[in-house]
Amino acid sequence: MTTLTVDQLRAAIERELPGVRADLEALVRIPGIAFDGFDFAPLERSAQAVAELMRGVGLDVQVSRIGDGHPAVIGRRPAPPGAPTVLLYAHHDVQPVGDLSKWESEPFEPTERDGRLYGRGAADDKAGVMAHIAALRAFGCGTDDDRLPLGVVVFVEGEEEFGSDSLPGLLAKHSEELAADVIVIADSGNWDIGVPALTTSLRGIVNSFVDVQVLHSAVHSGMFGGVVPDALTVLCRLLATLHDENGDVAVQGLVSGQAAPLDYPVDRFRAEAGVIDGVELIGTGRIVDRMWTKPSLSVLGIDAPRTAEAPNALVPSARAKLSMRLAPGDDPKSAYQALIAHLEKHVPWGAKVSFEFEHDGNPCVIDATGKYFDAARAAFTTAWDGTEPVEIGVGGSIPFIATFQEMFPNASILVTGVEDPHAKAHGPNESLHLGEFARVCLAEALLLHNVAAAAAA
Repeated sequence: MTTLTVDQLRAAIERELPGVRADLEALVRIPGIAFDGFDFAPLERSAQAVAELMRGVGLDVQVSRIGDGHPAVIGRRPAPPGAPTVLLYAHHDVQPVGDLSKWESEPFEPTERDGRLYGRGAADDKAGVMAHIAALRAFGCGTDDDRLPLGVVVFVEGEEEFGSDSLPGLLAKHSEELAADVIVIADSGNWDIGVPALTTSLRGIVNSFVDVQVLHSAVHSGMFGGVVPDALTVLCRLLATLHDENGDVAVQGLVSGQAAPLDYPVDRFRAEAGVIDGVELIGTGRIVDRMWTKPSLSVLGIDAPRTAEAPNALVPSARAKLSMRLAPGDDPKSAYQALIAHLEKHVPWGAKVSFEFEHDGNPCVIDATGKYFDAARAAFTTAWDGTEPVEIGVGGSIPFIATFQEMFPNASILVTGVEDPHAKAHGPNESLHLGEFARVCLAEALLLHNVAAAAAA
């Protein structure tokens, strides 16, 4: 079989992009959310839509789940004799939309503004799904002129945003079908518009709850206030101990490190994060260190009476949800115990404190060396017209990458993605830069081309 040249792949991606965008918009219109309390029927529709896209590129497709987990879609075609196999990962579930009033257009109605496509999942991660499909369409997969030079497995998960609880079971159940020489995880992003990146480190995560209690039930704030502490004051004082005066995490025993030698100007960071004027940044050290290789601790929510409904009564108990991000090299189990020890030590006025674990995930570091990483760098450089990719860390967590590393220790794992610093994944007005998306699709097609060539060399 004669495969396509670089110029032919570039032309093929340009030809396929209108159809790829139309299919992306169709996926964005399906509100597949795996969080408890949501209607899961759209997840089933989303999985079936992804399955049809895979069948359209000639893959042997199955929809799989573990127990009560949400549907993952696996499409596969075997490699020609002597050729490598590439596993292409993405996920079809999305985050909840949050406060609808913060969206400038309907979250599940894709809308283009100023060269960006807005909608929940437009970037994270339905564009990742479509980048895989685009690359395969460029090779003519599913047609009479199919010139894909290697084997491929497309694995699209259905509950990544809710913690990927089913993933270890899915990997074990389908270990033979998913085995690959190269794994491309399209769930990260690029350094900037016009500057591609390979993600080589990610922080781990521990999410948990802390409860404080001071009374058996609410009592009159006038009769007992000034003598009995209320639970919200206790909780506020306790949460305030989690950071020192500089904003660094004050929990003892957590790992810290140093990130790649990249400059992240403060003005650029503030603009991309949306920090309002006058608000100081927290923590010490370079911004990339604080984001990628030092721990962070955030209060995600508090259970307490709503202000509009709060009586003049001392609150007997209160709860907070905490999210701790861990530097590469740390262990989630020992980090959680360190957090508990800190909170037990610092709870004020003898209040009762208790804890509930939600979920965790390991950090990871990727050794981005070898012929397949060189193939990826060359593909990115070509797709971005000579701009070489930089190696970045990510402050967020993709715990299943460590699972992939454990399950497939001999595979080269490439963490790529479609997001840019303005994508606002997980927030209101999530969007995809359409020009960068075209480059991502071309880069993936070139990657498949280069991997096949590297294996044959």
